[in-house]
Parts: sequence; C-alpha cells; structure tokens
Amino acid sequence: MYTLYHTPYSQHARRVVSLLEEAGLDYELRRIAMDKGEHASPPYLAINPNHQVPTLVDGDVKIHESNAILRYLCVKHGLTDWYPKDLKLRAAVEQWLDWNQCRFSPTVVDIVLNTVFMGDQADRAAIERGRKNLPELAAILEAGLAKTAFLAGIKPTIADLSVASNIFHLSLADAVPGEPNIAAWYKRMGELGGFRKSLPPV
Repeated sequence: MYTLYHTPYSQHARRVVSLLEEAGLDYELRRIAMDKGEHASPPYLAINPNHQVPTLVDGDVKIHESNAILRYLCVKHGLTDWYPKDLKLRAAVEQWLDWNQCRFSPTVVDIVLNTVFMGDQADRAAIERGRKNLPELAAILEAGLAKTAFLAGIKPTIADLSVASNIFHLSLADAVPGEPNIAAWYKRMGELGGFRKSLPPV
C-alpha cells in the first residue's frame, strides 16, 4: 500500500489522488496540516526536505514531485492508457506536464494563493500579475484542445489530471477560464470518478 502525504487544498496532491483512484491502487492518505506549519516540522522534513506536498512513499522509495509521482505509478503498474507508450502521444503528455508545471502553475499560485489563502498578507502585485498572464495561458490551452477531446488524444492521460487539478484550483478564486474547448474538456474531466474523489470540500 502506498502512503501519500497530502493536503486537500494542494492541487499537486489532488492530481496524484486522482490517478490512484482511477487506477484502483491501494493507498493511505496522511494529511499534513500546512496551516499549522506541519510541512516545516522536523519529522516531515525528514520525509520531504522541500517542505511541500505531496510525497509518495512506496517502501524505501520516496518521491516528492507530483508529476514524477504520476510517471512512477504509471510505469510501475503499466498504466499505458494514462501514460502512453506511443512516442507521439508520450511526447504530447510530457509537453503538457512540463507546460503545466513551468508556465501554468506559477500563474495559478499567484492568483489562488494570494486571493484565497494569504488573507492580509496577500501579495496584490502577484494577483495582478497572475490575472494579466492568465488569458495568454488560457488561449494556449484552448488551442491545444481544439482538435482533441483530451490533451494527448481521445483518452485522458496524466497530463489531463495534472492540468485539471490547476483548473479546479482556479475555481477557488472564481478564475476558471471560460473558453469553450476548455469548458467542454473540464466537464469531461469532471465525469471521472477519480478526479471527483480528489476534490476538497468547498
């Protein structure tokens, strides 16, 4: 059984829960109370020195980065629907995973962290920066979904789980892009039981 250290308001942790649920893998959730500083406590730092969630523990294997966890689970369990072997499809999955982490996630953090979670300590300049950058990123995602039901073709992959976790996160700040392709794709993602089970109470 896997152990997943998480918090329900981490989009990074939720994408891992989505895959675990979709693949029917046994796991135990251990919640890290980030609002109480547990992520910076010595016991958790011994597990993840990055003081972030999620962390997946599989025996003597510890993995910290969410997209790396998704890849690990897919390779270990032969989840080729979620992480295709076909080179063209794999390339599309890798592209969107990296885009999500390198380009989309910083904007999502700028908006959601400061609008929803930081209160009086919110960085108003970060919110403004995020809101300014979001339309360009939404246009890229919209174009990427113009000819396919999902990011890498006709089936959802870990790229979809990864990006969709950020789209839901934007909903916490009432900032979900309204473009039609994105809306139709996100509705399809919402029909996945694993994705629904990953969502926090709102």
